[in-house]
Amino acid sequence: MSEERLTGRQGRSGFDDDAVDASFRPLHANESPPEAAPPIVVGSISKIAAPARRGWMVRLRHRLAHRWLIASPNLRGSVYMLSSLLVYAVMVGAMKHVGAAIPLIEILMIRQIIMSLVIVAIAGPALPMLMRTTRPGLQITRGLITLASMLCGFSAVIHIPLAQATAIGFSQVFFVTIAAVLVLKEKVDSRRWIATVIGFAGVMIMLDPSASGLNIYALASIAGAFFGAGVTVSVRMLAATERTETILLYQGVVLMAVLAAPCWWFWTQPSPEQWFWLVLLSLFGTAGQWLLTRAYQVGEAAALAPLDFSRLILSCFTGFVFFAEIPALTTGIGAAIVIGATLYTIRKNARPALAPSPGP
Repeated sequence: MSEERLTGRQGRSGFDDDAVDASFRPLHANESPPEAAPPIVVGSISKIAAPARRGWMVRLRHRLAHRWLIASPNLRGSVYMLSSLLVYAVMVGAMKHVGAAIPLIEILMIRQIIMSLVIVAIAGPALPMLMRTTRPGLQITRGLITLASMLCGFSAVIHIPLAQATAIGFSQVFFVTIAAVLVLKEKVDSRRWIATVIGFAGVMIMLDPSASGLNIYALASIAGAFFGAGVTVSVRMLAATERTETILLYQGVVLMAVLAAPCWWFWTQPSPEQWFWLVLLSLFGTAGQWLLTRAYQVGEAAALAPLDFSRLILSCFTGFVFFAEIPALTTGIGAAIVIGATLYTIRKNARPALAPSPGP
């Protein structure tokens, strides 16, 4: 609605003078009284306030849309990233709660089915177009790596404290550094290699092998970080040619094909309360997956990675409030070392290469 029309509507009182004069005209003997008109106050408010309210909302929406469009790619990626972390915090808490009674492969299968149904419903007639890909082999490979990352990472989440599983998961940054050399053929200087070694030392402190041997689920968390680095690298490789929805659809096809037989074999019938948590974590997982994938497509990985440390705060809060988990001292010391080494690595990755000085 244009500003001129809004101004015109707001300038009207909801009734005019001729109508008022006619309403006070004397009645003739054979005339019946006119029907009662709606109260002037109600009619006036409904005709004046509604357009003003719509105009305010439209202006606010346009202002926010404009700011979003002119924002830098890294800022938009940061918004996607923070939103995904908040959504994932709910999903991880629900998974830890229901994972004690339902097999993980069943949880992942239900989660993936619901995720795929949501994407298909949103895609509608555009589904055939979204299924087109120029890199089917990389799509399938990414799906398998994603499944491995989920199985390892979520197993750790279910069986060890959330803070420990999250802190160990930060080692993914160091695996990305290694993958950048082996897969992307990037050059990594000696300082970043030293930071990587120090970071892994922090991970070993969190594992605390001298206490009672290596915890298999803590090792699973490291494996999840390793495969998670593969997911990050594959997303960056696909980002130039593939849509977010296409990546998620192929992920769903791969995961459901691989999990179908094991899920049928180990199926455990959920209770109504467990179905609620399964649907909830599936919907939040869908939103989180899309937001995270979109974040890495829009923004630079080096700019987004520091925001990932807020997961540790969310995990400590969720573990303490809902599961009465108190992080161990070794977890805190190791996490501090890992975060420090990771921040250094991110800073080195974000530093642009020196441009050659112009000639005279």
